[in-house]
Amino acid sequence: MLFKNWQDGAKLGVSLLLPQLAGLIGAIFTTPATQTWYMNINKPGFTPPNWLFAPVWTTLFILMGVALWLIWRQPKESPNKNFALFLFAMQLILNTFWSIIFFGWGQFGLAFLEIIILWIMVFATALVFAKQSKWAGALLIPYILWLTLASALNYQVWMLN
Repeated sequence: MLFKNWQDGAKLGVSLLLPQLAGLIGAIFTTPATQTWYMNINKPGFTPPNWLFAPVWTTLFILMGVALWLIWRQPKESPNKNFALFLFAMQLILNTFWSIIFFGWGQFGLAFLEIIILWIMVFATALVFAKQSKWAGALLIPYILWLTLASALNYQVWMLN
């Protein structure tokens, strides 16, 4: 049985919605920039095409949501459950702020520092999630891999501009 009760289904809905909302907030800053100044800055040769970012982030946000749900639905007495949820919230906030710093403010160096902190936070979240649910930890691996690429892109954009 997928859902233990109706609250479990509601938790899945909220868990899927929260990362998408973070992505929407980020898109408010990202979309105008990608159609203006971002088109004209120097980018490394390994920069993915612009059309790829939206489907990748949408997929990653879905995976994050499912991972969150797998942790949230754990019994209240599960060790480190609240800490795991706190780490998830912190990384989601950092994820949102990266878009603001990079695209909204155009601060590439500060964005690089922030994405390194974000990467560390996501890695820590994945480790803590994996102790609660191996699937929850595993679902964050594509996110870590994409952040690794995004960090390299951010650094190169900073160096080239």
